[in-house]
Formats: sequence, structure tokens, C-alpha cells
Amino acid sequence: MAVAIEKILTSEIHKPARYLGNELGAKHKPWENAKVRWVLTYPEVYEVGASNLGHIILYNILNSQPRQLCDRTYLPASDLAAKLRATNTALFALESRRSLREFDLLGFSLSYELGATNILEMLDLAGIPLTWQERQNGDYPLIFAGGQTATSNPEPYADFFDFIALGDGEELLPEIGLVIEEAKQAGLNKEELLLDLAQVPGVYVPRFYDLAEDGSVYPNREDVPKRIIRRVATPIPAYSIGLVPYIETVHDRLTMEIRRGCTRGCRFCQPGMLTRPARDVEPEQVVAAIEKGMRATGYNEFSLLSLSCSDYLALPAVGIEIKNRLKNDNITLSLPSQRVDRFDENIANIIGGTRQSGLTFAPEAGTQRMRDVVNKGLTNEELLRGITTAVEQGWDKVKLYFMIGLPGETDLDVIGIAETVRWLRRECQIRGRKRLDFTLTISNFTPKPHTPFQWHSVSTAEFLRKQDLLRQEFQGIKGVKVNYTDVRISAMEDFIGRGDRRLGAVVRRAWELGAGMDSWWENLGKAYRAWQQAIDEAGLTWKYRQVENGEWNLFDHSQIDYDAPLPWDHIESGIDKSWLKTDLQKAIDAATVPDCSFDGCSHCGVCGLDFGHNVVVQPPNIPSFAGHFQPNQDRVQRFRVWFGKQGEMAFVSHLDLVRLWDRVVRRAAIPISFTGGFHPGPRISMANALPLGATSSGEIVDFELTQRMNLEEFQAKLAAQLPADIPIYRVAELSLKAPAATRLLDQAEYFITVGTPELVSDQQWQSWVDAVLNSSEIIMAKTTKSGKVNQVNLRERLYELSIYTEGESPVLRYLGSSRNDGSLLQPEHLVYMLEQVSGQEIELLNIHRQELILADKCVDEVAATP
Repeated sequence: MAVAIEKILTSEIHKPARYLGNELGAKHKPWENAKVRWVLTYPEVYEVGASNLGHIILYNILNSQPRQLCDRTYLPASDLAAKLRATNTALFALESRRSLREFDLLGFSLSYELGATNILEMLDLAGIPLTWQERQNGDYPLIFAGGQTATSNPEPYADFFDFIALGDGEELLPEIGLVIEEAKQAGLNKEELLLDLAQVPGVYVPRFYDLAEDGSVYPNREDVPKRIIRRVATPIPAYSIGLVPYIETVHDRLTMEIRRGCTRGCRFCQPGMLTRPARDVEPEQVVAAIEKGMRATGYNEFSLLSLSCSDYLALPAVGIEIKNRLKNDNITLSLPSQRVDRFDENIANIIGGTRQSGLTFAPEAGTQRMRDVVNKGLTNEELLRGITTAVEQGWDKVKLYFMIGLPGETDLDVIGIAETVRWLRRECQIRGRKRLDFTLTISNFTPKPHTPFQWHSVSTAEFLRKQDLLRQEFQGIKGVKVNYTDVRISAMEDFIGRGDRRLGAVVRRAWELGAGMDSWWENLGKAYRAWQQAIDEAGLTWKYRQVENGEWNLFDHSQIDYDAPLPWDHIESGIDKSWLKTDLQKAIDAATVPDCSFDGCSHCGVCGLDFGHNVVVQPPNIPSFAGHFQPNQDRVQRFRVWFGKQGEMAFVSHLDLVRLWDRVVRRAAIPISFTGGFHPGPRISMANALPLGATSSGEIVDFELTQRMNLEEFQAKLAAQLPADIPIYRVAELSLKAPAATRLLDQAEYFITVGTPELVSDQQWQSWVDAVLNSSEIIMAKTTKSGKVNQVNLRERLYELSIYTEGESPVLRYLGSSRNDGSLLQPEHLVYMLEQVSGQEIELLNIHRQELILADKCVDEVAATP
């Protein structure tokens, strides 16, 4: 049964548009037609989860399967979580608005170690027991996890999930769906179903495995594999085109994967080890998907995604081809952190332009020796050449990522970070130009499973000492901002990430004590105290102290048993454990290993029938660069549109509505005119902001075009790209000399629903209305931004007031001032006046703006629709 969302979502909820499930690209498949029903979640707040590319891809793939549907949900913010509990409402999926318990499968993406507490919070909000043992006898969905952390070491979380999906999910999840469908048809019980799933490569069912005293994990029955292989899939760009949220998200752009996997062999990098082999996407697929995606979504920015974008040899050709095709659309390309040794003029062209995107490089270490230890494959000369190119191409700010606490690191290596930055600022200066500024992020190295450094131990005390050392070194360097990762996060990630099943109780207890969203600064102190108490109660304080103080360093500890079982040894990543030990010895010797995508095979063990081989696409010719976007400022035609904001679109804020209009114009291919200046924007002007949660049938927005359009065609194109709850009532063509609607605003007509704590008669309401009308002044003190207190006579701003409907919650109609000079009579002001004359507390229950009235009749109208 669907949740009555209108009772849950009100304007009191922060950003209620997060929870509507009505974004462009959302799938609403008929519930009754589906044989298998999924709900996928990225267990973070909506702004993070809805922009995660893997989440979008799997959502689109599952909804493309016959007889299956896939809905979504995300971690509710604290205000909605409290309301769900207070109203005894279960957490729901966005599209169907059904309780999560009604689905067949509930999948979580576990992408970092501390995210597990968010998963437990969501299960609790859904009314679902937290562990598979507690769910054995109930009618609950199968709870599973996927993602990098779940694949690398699922053991600390094994008790919470019925199964784990290891590796890439594009092919694996549809196979799981078929097994579920067949099991339902055959009437299998949960044990039989999970046994069938355990036969699918990439599916790990923890209940069929036990933890031995020596730390190994082994099957507790003969009909399941001893080692579970991770799945590998080739990226499919078409599935990246999907959701376009109404609110601004963390990655508010179209994201397209160009290469999956990395063979650089950085010894600290778990993704680089767990995504081998490397697989390039054909350039033609990338270009076609991005061009289609930008037209379909209306985004003004896209990003090309890979663990190392610069290793996609076709990057310059693809980037310039797309920039050329979308040259007139004010499109920006952004890239994640990239290889500084591959940065050149071609890459500068594709990420430069009017809205130049940021530039981020990751040298990782401050000395050549340490970069060789971690196999970064970067020389000082290459670092200098890349940064110099950035300055020559117009950048005056660059972000750099470094790490401290790496195996074999000395204080000289730590100080080398500051010396490297000082050297780069000095060597990259161009006469007559502003000096290059840097923003640095100094992370604390945490060893990860399936890497050569998985046996290393770190010390949080050393992290703190080295951070202090760097702070002293950077004191005398201007133009550098340095951010340090909190050592408490690093310690918890290390403690949990390389743990075994005993830590499941710690994770659960930490959640019970209030840990959640642990990487968010505002919750960090509370979360850390919860983790510490949970560790103490589990009797594992001794183990955590080893993380605090450091057990050993690979470079000076010879008693490490490299053959001892590790909690993740039963996960078949494809990389031989013996190769990791060999590569570790090369690290100790500061010996580098070449990238096997472009040089000789490093014999890591991945390539073969199970995982495939590296796929490197040779780059096409780089097309001639057509130049950066030049805003077309021609003003050939102006249209004024009267529209409504109805239903659930009332929960979309004014700023989000402005962004929606920009994307609608792009999707409709309307030749919009741009402003000039450093940040050119489309000439779209809304007349007046509407309060969040209010509906309207009288909004106004102006558009200016660079080419003439037929009025009916303009309206039809616009309407075709708008949500149903934003109807267009009328369109008029205006003279270019006509004043903007914002300048003509004069009055606004509202209908507001009000109420009082106690029942009030219709006669009493009428007497209060009459009292307001008969008053010559009703004063309200208003504080300006500067702190000055002004006395405002609200009565002067009220022109008409009457009771529109009577009853327990009457509807009042009023006409008031609505000028953009600040002379506004807002609904809250009218409630204030009623409270002043009645002496009662009056609640504003609903707001509807009927009309915005302009100061004249727009005599400059050229043509209009009725």
C-alpha cells in the first residue's frame, strides 16, 4: 500500500523535493505487472545518492528488464527520519511510495567502510530487522549489498545481508533477478533460494560460510564455492543517461564513464587493484551518448569518469569533438583528478572556456623516492611540465592531493610536500601574471585489502605528529590553503575495513549509540565517541589501540606472517596473493612497475577467461578545436509566459525552478539569448519568488531569443519539456523595449487556508477580517540585513480581504502589494495582522497564489495565446 506522502512531506521538511520520485528520468512501471521488484539505494542523503553514476546505471538496467521494476530510496535527512518515526510510517521507495518491506530485494551500495551505520538506520526506518538471523522467519525482502567496500572485504557486514554482490553489477543483477523469478514460480523457501543464488558467480551468501579461529572464512556446506569470484562488466554509456533531479545535487551534471579499471599499479590504491583489467569504451559510443544525454537532460555540464581519465588515450579527441558539437550551448566539461604527466594543451582546451572548470592533480607524495615506493610513475620533471602547462593555459588555481603515513615514509618525505609546493609556485610563475595558488588536501593513508600494502600498519599518533610538522612548514608559504583529513575517520576506516565478522556487533552498537553519516564534519565527534564505546563494549579496545599506536611498519618489521589467512582471502579478486607479496618487496626496494595496459604484462594474475584482458582503444585523430563558447547576446524576440506551479511541484524551491527553466530551454532546443560577462547566463527572468510549499496559477517568466520563433511552436516546445504540474496558461510576444515583468510587478492575489488551535465560528472569523479592514495601521517591526529595525505599516499594503470559503479551516482571499522594491504583503504578514486584531494564535495551513498583477496591461504585446 502506498504511503500517503502528502501527510509526510510539508514545507516544514527541508528540501522536500528530495523525496518526490518525480524527476525527469524516473521510471514508474506498473506494480502489478512486475514479477520481481527491486529497490536500490545509495545510503546517503539524496544529494549524494541521486548523483552517483553506478546507482543510476543499475537503476536504468534493472528497469529495462522485462517483468522487473526497480524503485529507489535514500537516507532521509534527520527531520524526515524523525517524522517517519513519530507517525509510525515506514521508509518508502520514491516512485511507488510503497514501504520497503513490500519489495523482493532491497540493495545497498556500500562504497566506504563507515557507511554501514547509514544502512542500519535505513533498515530500522523501514521496520526491517537488521541481521539475516533476525529475518529468517519473517516475510522480508532479501537484503544485499554491493560496491567497492562490500567487494573488498564483506566480513564486518556479513550478518546484515542475505547476500553480497561482488564486483560489477551490470550483468550480475539481471541474472539475480532471473533466479528470483524462477524461485518464486517454483515456490522455493528462502534457504533454497539463497542456495540457488550462491551458484551465481559473483554472489556471496555469508550464512553458508563460517569464521575459523585462524581468521579464515570457509564454507559450512559442500555445495557452495570455496572462493567467490568478483564480476567484471564492460561499461555501457547509454545507461548513464537518466535522472535529472529538481534540486541541486553533489554532482549536478551528466556523468559518462569512459574507462573502467586501472592498471597503473599504485600500491595504495584499492580501486586500481579491484577493477582490473582496464576496459576502454569506444570513442564513438562516448561521443554519441554524451551528445544524446546533454540534449535529453538539459544539463549545462558533463563529466568524463575514470579512475585515471588521462589513461583513456582518446580523451583529447573525444573531448574536443564534443566541445565542437556543443559549442553554442555554453557547455562545460569537468574531469576528476587526472594524471599531471598527461596534461597538455588539448586537455586544457576541453576543460577550459568561459566557465573554466577546476583542475585537480594527485602527486600523492612529496619526494621522488616516495612516489617510486607507491609506484605512482610520476617524475618531478613531469609534475613541473604539467603544472606549467596549466598556468600557460590560464589557470591560476590548482588543487593537489597528497598522502601522509605511507610505508617507509620519513619526516624528510613529509616536509617534501611543502618543498614541492614551494618549488612549483616559484618555477611556474609567469611575469605579469598572478602567482599560482594551490589548495591542498592532505589525506591519511589507510591500508586496504587486496593491495600490496594490505599488511602495513599505521599509527594515528604519527598522523597527528606529521600534520603538525606540515602546518609548521606551510606557515611561511603564501597562496596555499591546506586541508587535513581528520585522523579519527582514518582510524575507524582502517579498524573496520580490515576486520572480520566480530566487528558486526561493533558496527551495530555504534549505530545504536548514534553513529551515522560518519564522514560528515558536523557529526564526527558524536560518531567517534559512539565507535569508541562500541569497541570498548565488544572487548576489542586492545585491537583498536594497535591502530592508534601502530603495530609495525613494513619497512622495519620482519616478523609479519604474509601467509597467514586474511578475512578477505575467500574473495577471488583475480590478483594472486603471491604477486601482492612480490610487489610489496619491490615497494621496499623503491622499484617501479610499468602500466601493463601500455607496457609489458606485470603478471598480476587477472587476465584470463574469468576476468578478460585489458582493452585499450587506439585514439582517433584529434579534430581541430573550433574554439570556446562565445555567448550569443543577440536579442531578436521576447516571450512572456504565464504558468502554474501545482501539486507536488510546490515543493520545488524558487532557485531550483530557475535551474529547471534553464534545462527545459536546453531540452526544447530554444535559441535563448545569453548575457555577457565572465559567467554568461540565459536571458530567462522570473517575476517573483513563490514560498516553498505554495501552489500558484499566476506565475510569470520572460524569455529572450536569438532567433524568431512562431509563438505556438515556442509554447508547444516549452510545454513538451515541462512536468505536468507546471502548466502553461498563456504566452505573449512582447516588444524588446517592453519593461521586464519584474519591473512591472504591482499586486498579487492569494488564497490562504488558516486555522486556530480551538474551533472558531464563521462569525468570529468575519469579525477579525472586518477588524483588519477597519484598521488604519497595523505595525510590524522588520529587521534589515544590516541589523536596522524598521517599522512597517502592513495595512497600507493590503487592498482587499474577504472570506472565500467558511468552515473549520476557512480560506481567505486577499489582494496585496507585490512590488520588487520590497513593498510585499506576504501570506505570513496577513496572518500577523489577524493575530494582532484577534489576540489568537493563527496557523497558516496552505498558500495558493492566484495571480501576479502587473502595473499596466502590457501595451507592447505583439501577439498572444488565449
